[in-house]
Amino acid sequence: MGIQLKISQHVATMTIESSEQGNTIDFETAYSLNDAASEIRQRDDVWVAVLEADCDDFCLGTSPEIADAVLGAGSTQTPLRVGQTLADIEKPVLCAVQGRVQDQGLEIALACDVRIADGDATFAMTQVMNGAMPWDGGTQRLPRLIGRSRAMDMLLTGRHVGTEEAFEIGLINEIAEPGKATERAMELASVISGHGPIALRFLKEAVLNGMDGTLEHGLRLEADLSFLLQSTKDRSEGISSFLERRRPTYQGQ
Repeated sequence: MGIQLKISQHVATMTIESSEQGNTIDFETAYSLNDAASEIRQRDDVWVAVLEADCDDFCLGTSPEIADAVLGAGSTQTPLRVGQTLADIEKPVLCAVQGRVQDQGLEIALACDVRIADGDATFAMTQVMNGAMPWDGGTQRLPRLIGRSRAMDMLLTGRHVGTEEAFEIGLINEIAEPGKATERAMELASVISGHGPIALRFLKEAVLNGMDGTLEHGLRLEADLSFLLQSTKDRSEGISSFLERRRPTYQGQ
């Protein structure tokens, strides 16, 4: 098991490959996902990323052999916390899921910016049923996304949430046709990659960092980033293409 990384037309696709133990996060997957995320951050020709899995279930959580290593480390910086690895990508990250999205698998999905799900997908944080708790950002990202009350329900009961409920509470952005979650995510990635890459990064920074502070702080951050954007070649290209009624050709400059 590991991560297969493909890059085409400004879109990087990270594919979680299944193993004989099922689609769980093991050492190889965690380290290869760190490598893939690092390459995405460093490459100027990547403007959007998509995370997918190649088996019936998106991800069932953490493989037993690394659970003790993760919990024993105690640090938020351990490379086994792959949710944070994804969250650290400053470019938009989309996630296509199917089947069971469980435990660390859900924590990984939560670290992405947009989630597209097949109609058969289910979502759960079952760690409490084994006397444990989420450790890859689940207790923090889930309530920020769906609200404290709904998050506490999922975390305390460990129950599975279907796609319809997941969409209603804001856990996912869209329900795709059966078997089409990845295809739909790639369609969205293609649309997003047609926009200015600097604007995309600044938008993500403004939303995520702004939510962690006061409204005043967020408005100031928005204004600062907007001001910086005006000095870029991409912004000039955006204005020129609008006036000339043509598609813009962005360079990420």
